[in-house]
Parts: sequence; structure tokens; C-alpha cells
Amino acid sequence: MNKKSIIWFMALALIVATGCSKQQTARPPQQVAVKAMQVIQKDTPVTYEYVGEVVAKDEVPIKAQVSGNIARKFVKGGDTVSAGQPLFEIDQRQYLAAVADARAQVAQAQASLSNIRRDVTRYQSLAAQGGIAAQALDTSLSQAEQAQAQVNAYQAKLDQANNDLSDTLVVSPVDGRIGVGELSVGGYVTAGSTVLATVSTVDPVQVRFSMSENEYLKFARLGSSPDSWGQNLKLVLSDGSEYPVSGHLEQIDRGLANQTGTLAMKAAFANPNQLLVPGMFARIVAIGENRTGALLIPQRAVQEMLGKTFVTAVGANSEAVTKPVKLGPKIGNLQVVEEGLTAQDVIVVEGFAKAQPGSPLEVTMIGLDDLNIPVAK
Repeated sequence: MNKKSIIWFMALALIVATGCSKQQTARPPQQVAVKAMQVIQKDTPVTYEYVGEVVAKDEVPIKAQVSGNIARKFVKGGDTVSAGQPLFEIDQRQYLAAVADARAQVAQAQASLSNIRRDVTRYQSLAAQGGIAAQALDTSLSQAEQAQAQVNAYQAKLDQANNDLSDTLVVSPVDGRIGVGELSVGGYVTAGSTVLATVSTVDPVQVRFSMSENEYLKFARLGSSPDSWGQNLKLVLSDGSEYPVSGHLEQIDRGLANQTGTLAMKAAFANPNQLLVPGMFARIVAIGENRTGALLIPQRAVQEMLGKTFVTAVGANSEAVTKPVKLGPKIGNLQVVEEGLTAQDVIVVEGFAKAQPGSPLEVTMIGLDDLNIPVAK
């Protein structure tokens, strides 16, 4: 191939490449397939959620009232117990001996008192006949009083010994569930200090949660007292299921916590099937104000970046449009939008990750039923 042919071939190749480049530049961008839905507008009761922890309404540490070794144990850790049910028995031998000794002392004192009373009777008869001095009768009466006091003292010791013997049988003071860290047979317990076990009540239980100062003020400004919004509380368990029994607010702390600035509260829930166990985490759902014409979108449509929230909307020419939004409270799996959208907007709920601003969209309209999201009633 000569030099002229080479130059001609290179010029032809350059023309072909330029033509292909123009064709590629002129090709319209590819549409992005997305699923979108109309913004929902409806009157909506606003709910507020708080993370809570299930706690026992009462946790009773059971302490020994007498000292000694544990002789028998009638339950094991985790058992459900009822009030008055025997839990432990402390070695009774020394307390049986104490009862026997106190009973003997009472009998001896009563015998002495009987003798003195007979002497008093005789002295009273003789004194009436002038056979003895009045001082002798007074002395006999005083001895009788002392003997009666001695009987009373020994009887008190006997009562205490019987109480100690009774306390060797440790019973549950409440209905509940006993902890797993109870002492074993043979362990020594000290009266008034050793905790044998802890019994937690199981029905009802309480859910402890906290409300921020701003949230408390919001409820207060709405004129909604705890007596109103706190009477029909819902509980959402960690697996997302809703607990079938509603609860009510039972305790409100006297003030805000210094370190966190939150107000601690406790709500009571019936627990007949003992599904709720202390230590479980759940969400308290309280119904607040009713918003007229609230705008709602699925939470999955919300995008966050650098502390800001936005959604991808479908523009007039079916192109992707990014819109910053200000969000309100959550309503189940929906989100209230306070600013940034109108009821006429269509937002992308699936596929927005591939849709850059200005990208043409191939839109498939769907509804909440397609997303399996319940609509707030």
C-alpha cells in the first residue's frame, strides 16, 4: 500500500468514527423503571412512639427472718409461684429446741404463780379473821403480781420462739415468678440480710419509657392531659407484632431527669398469658391530636443525606425530581409530611436509587395495597 492510499484510509476511518460518535451523542437517555404512588391526603390521628422496657410491677427480694442452713428447697429458678407457697425451709432443729425450752419455762412460771395464788387466798381468809397482819397479805399479793409478770415474760419468749420456728418455712409474699439465682440446699443464711430469691410479679407488668421535654410540652399545649392520651396505649413488640391488650399510663415521675431532660413514665399492661417478660424491649404507641387533611407517604420513600430528608418525585415530563421535605410524626409505616409536597405530587417508592435528577422515568403507578402497608384509620 502506497503513502496516498494510507492517508485516504485514515481519513475514511476518522469520518466513520466521527459519525458513530454523533449517533451515540444523539441517542436519548434510557428510561429508568420505577414504581410510584400518589401522595395520600386524609384526616389522620397522629400517634407518638416511645421505646420502652418491660419491667415487673413489683420485685420482692425475699430475705430470711431467721439464721441457719437451708434444709429444703421446694421450687427451682423460673417457676411461677403464688402468694403463700412454700419456697425454702431453714433447718428447724435449734428452733424446735428453743420452743421446747420456752414452753418449759412458761409451765414452771405458771406452777409458781399457782402456788402463790393459793397462798394469797389463805392469807386473805386469815386477814379477814384478824389472824395475820395486813402487811403479810400485801407481801403475798405483791409476790403474785411478780409471778404473773414472770409468766407473761416467759409466754412472750414462747411466742417469739414459735414465730422463729414458723419463719423457718419461707413462703412467697406475692404471685409471680421466682428468679434463677436462688440459693442452694446447705447454704447458710443470715436473718435480715441474706436474700434467698427475688419474686417478680407477672400480671400485670409495666413498660417503662421516657418522654422528652418538647414532647411533653406538645401534649400540654394541645390541652391533652395524661388522663386522656394515656388511657388507650398500644404496645408493639420487637418482632413488629402488636400486643393484643391495650394499656394505660400508671406512673409519671415528679420531674425531668437532670442528665437526660426526659420525663420517666410507666404504663401498665395486663399479662394473662405471661407473654411479656421483664427486660423485653417494646414500643409504646400513644394517640395524640387528629390532623385534618394530613399528607402521608410510605417511610420507604424517604431518603436521607447529610442530615436532610428528601424524596424523588415524578415531574411534569415524567422525569425524576428531587424534593426536600420536612417530616412529621410516623403513623405506622407511613410518614406525615409537613412541608415540601402537595396532594397532587407523585413520589417514587421503588427504584429511586437508579433515578438521578432529570432522568426520564418509566412509571408504574401502585397503591398501598401493593406495598402491603396498612392505611391509618
